Amino acid sequence: MSQVEFAALLGVSRQTVISIESGRYSPSLPLAFRIARVFVMPVEELFDPEEEVPR
Repeated sequence: MSQVEFAALLGVSRQTVISIESGRYSPSLPLAFRIARVFVMPVEELFDPEEEVPR
């Protein structure tokens, strides 16, 4: 799936997808759940709450 297709499924821009993938942006909780639904995975398997977010 391309970033454009993924962004369309999530209702966000391609730039948002790029920022999440690169770790520059942490998604909101509703967006994290939408991402988890796309991959048919629990949200806690995709996002580690203990992981430090780069600044």
